[in-house]
Amino acid sequence: MPRNVSDNGRIDLRIPAAQKAVIARAAALSNVDLTEFVTRSALRDAQATIERAEHLALSERDSLRVLDLLENPPAPADRLIRAARSGQTLA
Repeated sequence: MPRNVSDNGRIDLRIPAAQKAVIARAAALSNVDLTEFVTRSALRDAQATIERAEHLALSERDSLRVLDLLENPPAPADRLIRAARSGQTLA
């Protein structure tokens, strides 16, 4: 998780002048100011990163296996039955 995140709405960045010039040019070509351009770009990448991290993609084979296990669960192992009866954990 991020460190030192304040709630004042500011993000301070230090980047080489050449990189800033490229970003400023792209912002001008998009007819937005530098803050708007950087915010849009960062948010788009942040949302894509979060999406990849929070979603699991299964192959068709794996999806069918999960559905089969949900519809036809295996019988519980003896150890699980004993733990359930005694109120113990399996750890």
